[in-house]
Amino acid sequence: MEKLLVKEKDIVAPGEVLAEGMDNLPGVGTYRDGQKILAGRLGLVYMDGRAIKLIPLSGRYAPKRDDTIICKVTDISFSGWRVDTNSAYPAMLSIKDATSDFIAKGADLTQYYNIGDYIVVKIINVTSQKLVDVTTKGPGLQKLKGGRIIEVSPHKVPRIIGKQGSMVSMLKQATNCRIVVGQNGLIWIEGEPDKELLVERTIRKIEKESHLTGLTDSIQKFLEKNSKTR
Repeated sequence: MEKLLVKEKDIVAPGEVLAEGMDNLPGVGTYRDGQKILAGRLGLVYMDGRAIKLIPLSGRYAPKRDDTIICKVTDISFSGWRVDTNSAYPAMLSIKDATSDFIAKGADLTQYYNIGDYIVVKIINVTSQKLVDVTTKGPGLQKLKGGRIIEVSPHKVPRIIGKQGSMVSMLKQATNCRIVVGQNGLIWIEGEPDKELLVERTIRKIEKESHLTGLTDSIQKFLEKNSKTR
């Protein structure tokens, strides 16, 4: 049965069925699976004759209150630290939101965080003018030491984390690495160098195949095959 399930300018998610039958053709951002055409990315539907195309939505992260993200310290002022949120909007980490210590005026703040440091923070406020405030007070909020930072699409973060953290837990168990996934698309990996590389390869695989069914089983087999020590 021929059936078009979407209309122009619909927003669709990866894996969503867009059409059934052979009347329509898969265009950019879509793919055919048997009698169905599915979305290969998050995007806006655009009809080009019989072809269904997707216009990708902006992949940049938009800061939201209560998000836990990974930031890089870019500047230090008398009142705190400016950090890069991997978005169009930087954030401020004030002294009061960074530590409970008494810090004298003019003290050297680099003893806490220095320019170039990566830190795990929580967003505590986003104003209508997109002024962002963050804190390092809370469980898991910390300066990151060693390891490597990789960047993924923020839209893929839920798949990388998995339901109730199932996917990232599987990664940790298989590689014995410490992993922190920021909701802004930055991920920190720390462990044995070869295991860090395996985590990165696995995350890239999740990114590429996030729209496919059976992803968890596929990733589990990939880890079992590649995590065996010689």
